[in-house]
Amino acid sequence: HVQLVESGGGSVQTGGSLKLSCTASGITATRYCMAWFRQAPGKEREENATLDIGTGTIHYADSVQGRFTISKDNKKNTLYLQMDSLKPEDTAMYYCAAERLTNWYLLLKPTSYKNWGQGTQVTVS
Repeated sequence: HVQLVESGGGSVQTGGSLKLSCTASGITATRYCMAWFRQAPGKEREENATLDIGTGTIHYADSVQGRFTISKDNKKNTLYLQMDSLKPEDTAMYYCAAERLTNWYLLLKPTSYKNWGQGTQVTVS
């Protein structure tokens, strides 16, 4: 049973930074991806960054490219999202997700994930 627990959200001013953490347990697949998604009120859940744990391949959404950095500490089983130069439009609930790697391009979409964290709120004003 996969469990994902996010932390690190909060309120920050425009231009500020936050670092989100996602501690994972119960992942048994040898090839899997982990990703950060976000969902603002009234909008669809969208991908921010995806990491292929096996190869280290990373994809960033255009909206966060150059501002957000995804990384993983394998010893701590923790996924991170460093968010810099935050903008009001980054305000959303942020979710961590994990899934066995099947098709990389499908794993850029939220509908491909069965395992989700509870979410952590980020507010930029």
